[in-house]
Amino acid sequence: MAERLKDHFGPDVPRRIADMLVAVEPTFPAERFVAESLDGYDELELLDRARAIAGALGNALPADYADAADLLVRSLGPPLERTEGNGMAPFLYMPHVFYVAEHGLADFEVSMAAQHALTQRFTCEFSIRPFIVSEPERTLAVLAAWTRDDSVHVRRLVSEGTRPRLPWAPRLDAFVADPSPILPLLDALKDDPEEYVRRSVANNLNDISKDNPAVAIDTAGRWLDPGAGEDRRRLVRHALRTLSKAGDEAALGVLGFRADSPVVPSQISVDPAAPRIGGQIHVEVELTNPADELEPTIAELRVWFMKSSGDLSPRTFRLGEVDLPGGEAVVLKKRVSLKQHTTRTHYPGTHRIEVMVNGTAHAGPEFELAAA
Repeated sequence: MAERLKDHFGPDVPRRIADMLVAVEPTFPAERFVAESLDGYDELELLDRARAIAGALGNALPADYADAADLLVRSLGPPLERTEGNGMAPFLYMPHVFYVAEHGLADFEVSMAAQHALTQRFTCEFSIRPFIVSEPERTLAVLAAWTRDDSVHVRRLVSEGTRPRLPWAPRLDAFVADPSPILPLLDALKDDPEEYVRRSVANNLNDISKDNPAVAIDTAGRWLDPGAGEDRRRLVRHALRTLSKAGDEAALGVLGFRADSPVVPSQISVDPAAPRIGGQIHVEVELTNPADELEPTIAELRVWFMKSSGDLSPRTFRLGEVDLPGGEAVVLKKRVSLKQHTTRTHYPGTHRIEVMVNGTAHAGPEFELAAA
């Protein structure tokens, strides 16, 4: 059985935090803090464990928030040197982030300084959001300045923290309704030298596309000016992924794909034709361009999975992008897992396949999924 995520955030975490605080303030009540943190700890999931530690910090740190924030910041370890490959180590500071979100709203300047330091160890995308809600103009002004910060982690906080639909976090309803205040921040970061930041910008614009597709398409069109390099083009493709998977003609047009493309799937095969839950299928699609001219083509595989109700629900997978010369064909392949996932449960029954070519659906074969 795979190790649970919360098991990487065990009872050693509050003890380590206590040791760090005692190192800079010997009077910190370490034993009381650890005991309160671990009360009922085993039953809690990851986020609730971090919140429990944050609650214990609230009772153990100085009553004056400015003094408490100063103590927390002085206890921090060194900033992250990398943007990837850090594993669960940065999660040590998740309770610090929750503490600032809970206690820092009344002391804006101190909290901004604390988050500037914290996000270089563990992202403050969760704690910055209450400040966006409570003081939007003031917070956005700080974030605008941070688009020019030397730290890649601070710059990424700008785009990640303002995502309207950030996973694991409450929606920013004001930006769901009107994302225009975010756009200057994304404009400032779209050509950031770090892929880590540009990927976050793309995810933000993808969030926007779910509620305001016209805004996302217009922004992407502006960004794909004649001088746009490959990095920006890759960002825009990722930003419009939800719309392009849905076959949105305007989004596909921005990306350079014609909805009335002559390219068609001349052959679609599924192997095996009768797989079992826990296995996988191999799908091969031959695309043919019967026209005379080269045709930019984006192909998606849409699998209609059986639900517990007996209805079918689609899931879309990227097959690939190709500039297909006139009169030629290309074979694209995709392997689809049929294992049980936390995000997708498989049920026996008849499943259906479609191939989307530049947003147009083409029927493919069915396959019969059997129980494991």
